[in-house]
Amino acid sequence: MPKIKPTTVDEYIASAPKEVQEKLIELRSILKEVVPHANETIKWGSPVFEEKRILFAYSAFKNHLSFMPTQSSMIPFENELAEYVTGKDTIQLPYNKPLDKTLIQKIAAYRAKDVRENDARWM
Repeated sequence: MPKIKPTTVDEYIASAPKEVQEKLIELRSILKEVVPHANETIKWGSPVFEEKRILFAYSAFKNHLSFMPTQSSMIPFENELAEYVTGKDTIQLPYNKPLDKTLIQKIAAYRAKDVRENDARWM
């Protein structure tokens, strides 16, 4: 969604439309609570959190944020994700609905634990 090619997460958020920036900041904050010491960077044009490996990414689109925690991290939460549009590794978070902080944090914590304990790869 950003029109410029950002090199930092702050640039990514700042380059998004004003109405989208608030949701990006909120999602970033939710994820930071789960992995406060993770490195934040830009990969493939999207913000990512990484420790030993990429934990998860997110990005802004016209009508939604896309949260990318990997397919293996989504499987345990299939029932809770039933109301969302999902892809192989992605969850669409529509702008017209509040972010489900609890669900996002549970999925992010599951992914972080999987990486820390099992060296889970991005698949």
